[in-house]
Amino acid sequence: MDTIEKLLQQDVYRILLGVLLFILSVVITFIVYRQTIRLLKKKAAITKSKVDDFIIDILKIPVLWLLLWILFKIFSYSFISEIAGFRLVIKINNILLILTVGWLLTKIVRALFYYYLNRLDLTVENNLNARKNFTKLKIFENIFIAIITIVTISFCLMAFESVRSIGISLLTSAGIAGIIVGFAAQKSLATILAGIQIAIAQPIRLDDVVIVEEQWGRIEEITLTYVVVKIWNERRLILPVSYFIEHPFQNWTRNTSNILGSIFLYVDYAFPVEALRAQLQLLLENEALWDKRVANVQVTDTKERYKELRVLVSSRDASLNWDLQVKLREKLIDFINDKYPDSFVKVRVSGDQLFTSKDKGREEQQ
Repeated sequence: MDTIEKLLQQDVYRILLGVLLFILSVVITFIVYRQTIRLLKKKAAITKSKVDDFIIDILKIPVLWLLLWILFKIFSYSFISEIAGFRLVIKINNILLILTVGWLLTKIVRALFYYYLNRLDLTVENNLNARKNFTKLKIFENIFIAIITIVTISFCLMAFESVRSIGISLLTSAGIAGIIVGFAAQKSLATILAGIQIAIAQPIRLDDVVIVEEQWGRIEEITLTYVVVKIWNERRLILPVSYFIEHPFQNWTRNTSNILGSIFLYVDYAFPVEALRAQLQLLLENEALWDKRVANVQVTDTKERYKELRVLVSSRDASLNWDLQVKLREKLIDFINDKYPDSFVKVRVSGDQLFTSKDKGREEQQ
C-alpha cells in the first residue's frame, strides 16, 4: 500500500509540475506570439499592398492554436504519457494537432493563391491572359484544398485503432464492395477529372461570354464540380462542369473579346441602300461603342415583297456590341421613317385584285 501511495504521490507531483510548466510555457509563447504579430503588422502597414495584411490576418489564429497543441503534446509526453487515465487526452490532443495542421495548410494555400490572384488585373480591356491564369489558379486552389482535407481526415481516422483495423480489412477484402464503391464514385470522379481538364485545356474561363442552353451570359464561377453562368437577366445558370466537356456551346471570347453584331432591316425594293450606308457612317463618326473595325450595309436576301438588309458593326466586347446594335437599330428606323417613309415592307394589291375581292364580299353578303 505504501508503494502504491508513493506512486500516486509521484504521479500527482508530476502532473502538478507539468501543469505549472505548461501554463508558464503558454504564457511565454503567447507573449512572444503577440509581439511577433505586432511587429509583422507594423512592417505590413508600411507597404502599399494589402496582400501581406490579409496573409497575416488569416494565418495568425491557426498558428496560435498550432503552438498551443504542440506545447500540450510536449507536456503530455513528458509528464502524463505513462499514466493510463490520460491516454484519451493524449489521443484527442493528437487529433486536434492534425486538424490544426490541416487548417494551417489550407490557410497557407489560400494565402499563396490570394497573393498570385491579386497580381492579375482583370479590369484591363485586354484581359485574356489574366482570365486564363485566374481560372487555372482558382481550380487548382480547390484541388489542393480538397487533397489537404482528405489527407487530414485520413490521418485523424488512423489515430483510432478500431477504425485503422476496419480500413485495413476493407482494403484486403476489396471484392464486391470495392466494385460497388467504384461504380458509385465513377460519376463524381468523372466530374472532378472534367474540372481538372477545364483548368488545363480551358474551353471556358472566368468572365468568358458564352451561349449555353440558349442563354447569353458570362462565366461567373468555376469549381471542381459545377460552373455558374450569370445570364443577361441577372439570374444564375448552374451547370455541372462536365457539361462543358460533353456538350457544344458558344464561347464569344475564346481568343479575343472583339465581336461582330448584325441588325436586319426589311425594306421595299425602291429603298436606296447607299443612303443607309452614308447614314450609318454618319452615326458611327463619334460613337464610343464602335471599335472602328467593321461597319457595312449589305443586301443579304430578297423575297417576293421586300429585300433584306444586314447592318454589320463591330465592338470591343459583346456587351458594348449589344448596346450599339439597339442604338443603331432605333436611329436607322427613325432615319428611314423620316427620309423614306414609304420604304418599309408593303403589301401591293392590283386594281383587278381589289375589284375581285369586293365582288366576293358582295356575293358573301347576299
